[in-house]
Amino acid sequence: MRTLPQYTTCFAILFLAACSFAASAEEKFKVCADPLNPPYSTKNKDGFENKIAELFAKELGQTIEYYWLPQRIGFIRNSLNAPLKDSDVESNEYKCDVIMGVPAGYDLTLTTAPYYQSTYVLLIAKGRGWDDITDAAQLVDLPLQRQEALKIAMFDRGPGTTWMQKNGLLDVGIPYQSMSGDGENNVAMQIEKDLKAKKIDMVILWGPMAGYVAAQSPKNSYSMIPMKSTPDMKFDFAMAMGVRNGDKARKETLNKLIAAKADAIRSIMAGYHIPLLPLPKQAIREDND
Repeated sequence: MRTLPQYTTCFAILFLAACSFAASAEEKFKVCADPLNPPYSTKNKDGFENKIAELFAKELGQTIEYYWLPQRIGFIRNSLNAPLKDSDVESNEYKCDVIMGVPAGYDLTLTTAPYYQSTYVLLIAKGRGWDDITDAAQLVDLPLQRQEALKIAMFDRGPGTTWMQKNGLLDVGIPYQSMSGDGENNVAMQIEKDLKAKKIDMVILWGPMAGYVAAQSPKNSYSMIPMKSTPDMKFDFAMAMGVRNGDKARKETLNKLIAAKADAIRSIMAGYHIPLLPLPKQAIREDND
């Protein structure tokens, strides 16, 4: 038979466990996100980063909460590293705790293990005289008259622009800003509209954005040609999640979820037409060191 002290100890343990569970359930999965950045995140919560955040919050038994801020210069400083109350600079509470997509090894945050790898692609609208192009290198060898007819988007920076410069195609590029500040369109949305309006016929675009553009039109409206990385020019990149520097416990929690939910993550991303590449094992091992 249990003595009274034994029952008291038992009840105390159960009470503490219940309190601990309640505290955990009340915790929030606080995401820093752009409210108008398809296919990543939107205020309607229909981006793939929204879906992955929902999956992780559910697994943790937490309530998801967003801090919405356009992803421009100063995004990290004004979201992930910003105190909950602007005047309370000594606070340990922040406006948000996780950025769902940053380059693996990003120097402004502590990064998790990478959870997907994609590549830049040459996206070409079909039926406009360019259907014979099956490799970006063919653009370099086109006759001058045909090269001059190219309507290819060119950003102010990025590997696509570097590739065009290296191959003497800058003069035929139509300039775009990689951070336009447009409150009604993000880059992918603007490119999609201009492709449909025939202002441009093609663009070298990051895989998730290219997937978004292709998804807005009937199937087979575009050719999506992966750009080939070389020793001096990289087009494929691994993406991770970002937390505050020093927040190792949160990083470890996210790493466990990334490993446990790898199939679910890939299933979510498959619905967004994103060209996915295998994650390099070396990159994963280095990030976990």
